[in-house]
Amino acid sequence: MTTEVKVPVLPESVSDATIASWHKKAGEAIRRDENLVDLETDKVVLEVPAPVDGVLKEIKFQEGDTVTSQQLLAIIEEGAVAAISAPVAAAPAPAAVAVPTKPAPAPAVASLPPGARFTAVSEGINPGNVQGSGRHGAVTKEDLINYARSGGVGQSGGARPEERVPMTRIRARIAERLMQSKNSIAMLTTFNEVNLGKVMAMRKELGEQFEKANGIKLGFMSFFAKAAANALQRYPMVNASVDGNDIIYHGYADISIAVSTEKGLVTPVLRNVERMGFADIEKGIAEFARKARDGKLTLEDLQGGTFTITNGGTFGSLMSTPIVNPPQSAILGMHSIKERAIVEKGQVVAAPMMYLALSYDHRIIDGKDAVLYLVDIKNQLENPNRMLLSM
Repeated sequence: MTTEVKVPVLPESVSDATIASWHKKAGEAIRRDENLVDLETDKVVLEVPAPVDGVLKEIKFQEGDTVTSQQLLAIIEEGAVAAISAPVAAAPAPAAVAVPTKPAPAPAVASLPPGARFTAVSEGINPGNVQGSGRHGAVTKEDLINYARSGGVGQSGGARPEERVPMTRIRARIAERLMQSKNSIAMLTTFNEVNLGKVMAMRKELGEQFEKANGIKLGFMSFFAKAAANALQRYPMVNASVDGNDIIYHGYADISIAVSTEKGLVTPVLRNVERMGFADIEKGIAEFARKARDGKLTLEDLQGGTFTITNGGTFGSLMSTPIVNPPQSAILGMHSIKERAIVEKGQVVAAPMMYLALSYDHRIIDGKDAVLYLVDIKNQLENPNRMLLSM
């Protein structure tokens, strides 16, 4: 008996998907719910699990092919339970004997993202031997490809390597939206600075109790998200969007939190932040970070959003001009916290300072409102008790 594996039903906003990587080859056994293939859309990478135990009989599309909703991806021959349930170690491995020059990949392969994992396994590369160029030294697919092409010796100091690779669907979509923002929005940026001394003191004083009570650490992002949501209630034009000749005012704060991934920047949405407590915000952000790291973000996680917060300080940025994420009308940029000399009550003191940036659509947000909105956030962060009282 055979079972068909089809492309999942894609939402209206996503017309098609690209085959990113197959995790099984024709003739290989697969278990039910085991990831069979990764599909890359404009927004996320979707995993397609096997619906039954069996053997992958036929693959209908190759990596790089474009597919649409409900197209037939593969056929699984049900059965072969004994072969599947047998321990992997007991199975013969003639390929390993036939190609002794490719060492078996180390267990670290499992921690790689899908594209890099497939490359490591197919090329027989131990990721521990590869110097990573990704965030925090993570090994990327490109690192593995370059390592394989260099014969496993890394890059030569005198070499001038080049590689042409297709732009991923997500990266192409990011480029498209950035150009849309640049060409369709009258964008300006206003700056301010905030003294985070009281926020840091509150985290130091209450952080341990907060973690015991809620099971999660008290970070900085919850302060900024809550301050932004409170201010959006007082300056609704910053939370609005343009639709043709209409302005849509949103009575809720659905805040997109920019998260960097190996495939590009994504912005999962925390919904109704104006109603959330600090613990709920921290848990929501932690969950997004986990899902982004594991490639588990869904289209629902990324859709919507009335305002965006991005934190360039994670990478050491001191100041930037973030780009508005259409159809939103504003984005708040956070940056590195640096000890700087400031004048306080006539005295020069050292304080933990951060530059804030608000980029906004000048078609519907006047400069005065943008400045006052940013000042509102500054006042809340410099007086955290006001924030807790929504003042």
